[in-house]
Amino acid sequence: MEQSNAYKKGFIPYALAAFLIGIVGGFSTVLGPSFVQDIGIAYNNTTWTALAQAMSTAACAPILGKVGDVIGRKTTLLAGIAVFTLGNILSALSNSLVFMMVARFVVGIGTAAMTPVIMAYIVTEFPQNQAAKGFSLYMLISSASVILGPTLGGLIIAAYGWRAMLWVCVAICTITFIACALTIGKQDSQRRPLQNFDGGGAVLVLIFFSLVLCIPPFGQNFGWISKAFLGVLIAAIISLAGLITAERKAKNPILPGRFMLRSAFVLSVLALFLTQGLMQANMTNTIVFVNYTQPDNTAVSGYAISVMYVGMSLGAVLLGPLADRFEPKRVLIGSLLLTGIGCGILFFFSEATSILLLMASLGILGFGLGGNGTIFMKVALSGLSPQEAGAGTGTYGLFRDLAAPFGVAVFVPLFTNQITGLIAGGATGADAAVQSIHSLAIAELICIASGIAAVFFLPKIRSRGETI
Repeated sequence: MEQSNAYKKGFIPYALAAFLIGIVGGFSTVLGPSFVQDIGIAYNNTTWTALAQAMSTAACAPILGKVGDVIGRKTTLLAGIAVFTLGNILSALSNSLVFMMVARFVVGIGTAAMTPVIMAYIVTEFPQNQAAKGFSLYMLISSASVILGPTLGGLIIAAYGWRAMLWVCVAICTITFIACALTIGKQDSQRRPLQNFDGGGAVLVLIFFSLVLCIPPFGQNFGWISKAFLGVLIAAIISLAGLITAERKAKNPILPGRFMLRSAFVLSVLALFLTQGLMQANMTNTIVFVNYTQPDNTAVSGYAISVMYVGMSLGAVLLGPLADRFEPKRVLIGSLLLTGIGCGILFFFSEATSILLLMASLGILGFGLGGNGTIFMKVALSGLSPQEAGAGTGTYGLFRDLAAPFGVAVFVPLFTNQITGLIAGGATGADAAVQSIHSLAIAELICIASGIAAVFFLPKIRSRGETI
């Protein structure tokens, strides 16, 4: 019995790392608006700080996941926490937008090192019939650790400023590093020879996917026919051609082609892009909406965002494990409908929106997203071999982590730029925010309906013994 449950004890340091990413991420949700306001630049610049972190979080995940397969989970996890800590130190010292972007990029590298090894542990060490529960536990820890972050972060910022909040994050990082170093097992430090590492592919993965994230915000902020947008688009196309060529020639490619070409992976990623990006986008947009409509009561946005993470935690616990008992695609459709309800409530937002309505919208949205995130991991990662666990989970992490910033890159500028345009046309700030949030609801509901359509085409897995 003790041996059969050893995987649970071994998960402790990985659970601590997931907690770290979540709680610091929770604090960071209120960083962007406070930082740009403090240095006196427009709110739409929050896109750039979020984009900088997203670029490294997503693009470095498959690279560091493959490195983790070679140097061992222990080394990768501890190195990731150390880099994550460094990024938060640099963030606390930032005095310009460029400095903050570099600092958040470093934070993303640390996240990209930790996340694949956390998921790889679940894939390789948890029993197959417990995989959804393992991912539910991971999602629960990640979501629950964020719950108090926006509220506490907002209170710390209000009392002492955003730099003080970041030094609190640094202290949490330091404590977590020590706890993980003391609890992680020796077996997690096993190494394999680094043979035929795809260095060229790694560079091109970083360049291409970073450019992909830049396409929406450059188009929204500089214009769809501007030199800046066209330059990024052309560079992305060129780097994609180079990446495809490099990966075809590589003996040990960064991106595992057979794993990626399965319909379960492709359709899951498509649905993720259409729906999961709503989380980060709606959090930022809620803060901006409240700042415009209730400038003397901005703390309510922090409470509402905390409720969203409560919803995500409950969704992970209540909806996620159902994928071990019922056909996952059926559970997914139900959870996606809940995200639609959460977005639909945006239509009822007004200049005097109550905190209960804000909480209802984000709470229901979070409940659906918590279930989605857990089940998509089970579907997309089913059948992954232990030898490719790091590379596979890193690749999935790449697209999963691209989904949220892609949503931010699309929905945040869509919201903030429309507000700016309406104000320029003579509307008040509050009226412009209300009109823009209603337009945003329409766009989000269209995306959710498209995501549900993609889920309908997912292959059934329960009739195949959980193998896709």
